[in-house]
Amino acid sequence: MSTSALTEAVPLSLCAREPHVPADRLVAEMVPPPRFDGVRFDTYIPDPNQPSQAEAVRVLAEFAAGLGGEPAAGGRRRWFARKPAAPTGPRGVYLDGGYGVGKTHLLASLWHATPAEPELKAFGTFVELTNLVGALGFQQTVRTLSGHRLLCIDEFELDDPGDTVLVSTLLGKLVEAGVALAATSNTLPGKLGEGRFAAADFLREIQGLSAHFRPQRIDGEDYRHRGLPEAPAPYADEQVTRAAHATPGASLDRFPDLLDHLARVHPSRYGALTEDVAAVCLTGVTAVPDQSTALRLVVLADRLYDREIPVVASGLPFDRLFGEEMLNGGYRKKYFRAISRLTALARDAKGLVAQ
Repeated sequence: MSTSALTEAVPLSLCAREPHVPADRLVAEMVPPPRFDGVRFDTYIPDPNQPSQAEAVRVLAEFAAGLGGEPAAGGRRRWFARKPAAPTGPRGVYLDGGYGVGKTHLLASLWHATPAEPELKAFGTFVELTNLVGALGFQQTVRTLSGHRLLCIDEFELDDPGDTVLVSTLLGKLVEAGVALAATSNTLPGKLGEGRFAAADFLREIQGLSAHFRPQRIDGEDYRHRGLPEAPAPYADEQVTRAAHATPGASLDRFPDLLDHLARVHPSRYGALTEDVAAVCLTGVTAVPDQSTALRLVVLADRLYDREIPVVASGLPFDRLFGEEMLNGGYRKKYFRAISRLTALARDAKGLVAQ
């Protein structure tokens, strides 16, 4: 590699970043991520062989329209009221389906279609919601979100008993305040927690969560790879390094070093960790050694995908990141989602690598 090639740009290092995110920023950023800024119901393309996809669009469009309310006294709409009437049935809709069927697209479309000011709607992943509680405290989170018209929760999962009790209590308080709920997951609400902990011991909380939602099944194959060519094979270390130096704003890290760094950064900060990064370049990708590390990598993959950051890597291909035991365990759907998203980002990065 020539010296001139290495002077084109100095890559960033994710491992050198230790972002701190103020609590007020966590609230302000509860909007659909950049990848989903422009999505709407009419930009979702249902698979004609999967009627449940078109049905989901219809159900969610009706759900959004029902959140508008009628004009109240003085011409203001009821969705500005702080204490709406208590709901008589499920106050939410729950999109259940495999990875890559467009659930996040539909959830973001619902957020955009709901007739309320942006500050009266919140959108975040399940991890971001629990992080918000950690940053603000439970009571302040309830007060902050109770004035909202809609709360959208993407990738709803229960990974431990503490989260089960916390989220069950929080959503119960918000439903009492009149907040509408919408969520996506790979697991039906009554099955949350299975394979992760002794879910039967927390059946009351899980059933309480389930009661807030009307499930809507979405069938289909992973659209991210539907009809597309195979993902690029991993590159050589030299190619990855060259791409990092040739791409302004790219980061360059050894994969094992990045995994170690993720353990020192709270997952709520992974979005800030990747802020203003044009591409992520990784050398020496290896199999993830343990489940805690794997779950942190899943969160990072989600943040990279949300921000449309291409990934260039050497070492193992992404479909070999997680061992057979992980892919057959309770978190398998998360791992398959991460593989799907990282593969899509690797395909996006092909133009950055000189052949």
